[in-house]
Amino acid sequence: MAWTIGKVKISKIVEMELTGGTRFILPQATPDQIRDMPWLIPDFASPEGRLTMSVHSWIVETPTRRIVVDTCIGNDKQSRGVPHWNGLDKPFLQDMEKAGYPADSIDTVVCTHLHVDHVGWNTRLVDGRWVPTFANARYVFGRGEYDYWKTHSTDAAHAAVFADSVQPVVDAGKVDLIDSDARLTEEITLIPTPGHSPGHMALHIRSDGAEALLSGDAAHHPCQMAHLDWASSFDTDAQQSTETRRTLFGRFADTQTLVFGGHFGPGRIVRDGDAFRFVSVP
Repeated sequence: MAWTIGKVKISKIVEMELTGGTRFILPQATPDQIRDMPWLIPDFASPEGRLTMSVHSWIVETPTRRIVVDTCIGNDKQSRGVPHWNGLDKPFLQDMEKAGYPADSIDTVVCTHLHVDHVGWNTRLVDGRWVPTFANARYVFGRGEYDYWKTHSTDAAHAAVFADSVQPVVDAGKVDLIDSDARLTEEITLIPTPGHSPGHMALHIRSDGAEALLSGDAAHHPCQMAHLDWASSFDTDAQQSTETRRTLFGRFADTQTLVFGGHFGPGRIVRDGDAFRFVSVP
């Protein structure tokens, strides 16, 4: 699956898809509440009101760069807070190669934030050691995000994530820490979008008059556009995440900007009273 934004190509590489089983992320999203938003069905929810989400990476190819945005859960990882995320054996790298993006062709990895399902393929297990998956890439982390988790990974699950998926690429000398409003390339500027995590950032792409937004986990699901105050269970600051959604989605609503979420998309945001709806784009 691929989309064109001017001279930029965006491809989706899916690690896993699921319908239902997501109430631990968005407890407010009951089946009754979801069925009251028929615009979510069938692209983003089942007729029974169960959310449809995926864990995926976006590959952004500009005229000069090949960038992986967020790297899913990863194979062989252990001590994950979600039991069925332990010991995965997914053909993610093979799927990348089939799409025309072998791992050694990637020159940049951007993590919108450093949560478990956005950093996993930063590393792979080789002879009992975690090594950078994308050997020819620079890994780009937000400076504030990295500094926070470096000193706040006190719970066992996040400490494990940092130890096997973040620290090894730091130790390999492959990480660039940048401000969350930095310009990444001629076409890509970062936008600070804190709340879900302290240094969360989105990517704004502009090329030949076309625009796209890679919003990471500013929202986990389009239902949060209609209910801006539906914070994720994993938000660091629920009030801030609500304000981020209001500001971010308000900026891009009723435009031709294609929005690619961390677990959904693509589509376009439209205003609906004081909130928003999301219209899927094939």
